[in-house]
Amino acid sequence: MRLPWIVGFAAVVSLMGQESTTPSDARGWINQGVRDYKSARYAEAVDAFQRAVDLSPADVTARLYLATALMSQYIPGAQSPENQEFAASAEREFRRVLDLQPDDTTALASLASLKYQQAQGLPDFEERFGKFEEAASWYDKLITSDPQNKEAYFSLGVIDWQKWYAAWMQARSSAGMRPDQPGPLPDPVRGQLKQHYSETLEHGIAMLAKALEIDPQYDDAMAYMNLLIRERADLADSGEQYRRDVAEADQWVEKALQTKRMKAEREVQDAPPPALRGDAPQRVRVGIGAQEGMLIRRVDPVYPHLARQARIQGTVRFTAIIGRDGHIQNLQLVSGHPLLVEAARSAVAQWEYKPTLLGGSPVEVVTQVDVQFRLP
Repeated sequence: MRLPWIVGFAAVVSLMGQESTTPSDARGWINQGVRDYKSARYAEAVDAFQRAVDLSPADVTARLYLATALMSQYIPGAQSPENQEFAASAEREFRRVLDLQPDDTTALASLASLKYQQAQGLPDFEERFGKFEEAASWYDKLITSDPQNKEAYFSLGVIDWQKWYAAWMQARSSAGMRPDQPGPLPDPVRGQLKQHYSETLEHGIAMLAKALEIDPQYDDAMAYMNLLIRERADLADSGEQYRRDVAEADQWVEKALQTKRMKAEREVQDAPPPALRGDAPQRVRVGIGAQEGMLIRRVDPVYPHLARQARIQGTVRFTAIIGRDGHIQNLQLVSGHPLLVEAARSAVAQWEYKPTLLGGSPVEVVTQVDVQFRLP
């Protein structure tokens, strides 16, 4: 799942111009902050954006940049005071943006994403549940401002799954069932779980259905639809109902795989062909081993608490497009457990590579990226 808080910032970053002197106004400091951010000088970027805000307190753009730069330094799960301050400062700035512009979708999406990331790092179930509720409330506000925002509906579906998953695993454990053992759950565990979580499951399925209505090729939504329906089967009143839910979940798995294959084929077809007359191609495909040797900044993922609790490990694989400057431009999920995907995506998005040169000119690279999660 790629949450959309950084997209607008990255788009504007690519359009900014260059300045060679010390800035004298808010716009100049914004441009300076963008250059610092692109060069991974995040503390300097925050300082530059803060100067822009000080010069022009009502400038929504300056405050959005400042909040985004602060949020980009927050590491989900890290409990250091400095890390928590990054999150708190980012939240304050995004809220100030909303004071100036109440329907700003970037601020709404960013606050929702921030609360979701904070929830992921909390080991206590009640605290985590509360943060998920905060995230959901911000996604609801985002939908009010942008009813066609597929990521908001998708995220609400994922949050419902997160709320349900820990209770479901605990119920299976208390019933003496293995994770892969067919259901339904026995009573009274099944009845208790059904009473507390049926509404959550149905709401999550409805949210994912809305995301797929907006984007029928939304393969991440298909993957979570599979999870919610497959796990809902454990609450079935009969073996026949259980088998129907499992069969429907299997169909979503097949749809997701077909969509991923189609997207991968389309990506290859849409890649610019090598230019004629000996000119260098704009994009080349590189094997995973060769590209690993070009990696100059690797950020390790934070092992998601729920995945660790459920003893889930494995490999998350992406098809990555690396820009001419060595930064990740796009990540397309190929495979991986849903509980591990977001942590892997957040880490890989921060990786940096040496620019790949062909004929002395930098080119984009299409490669495979694997992220390993191993329990001790």
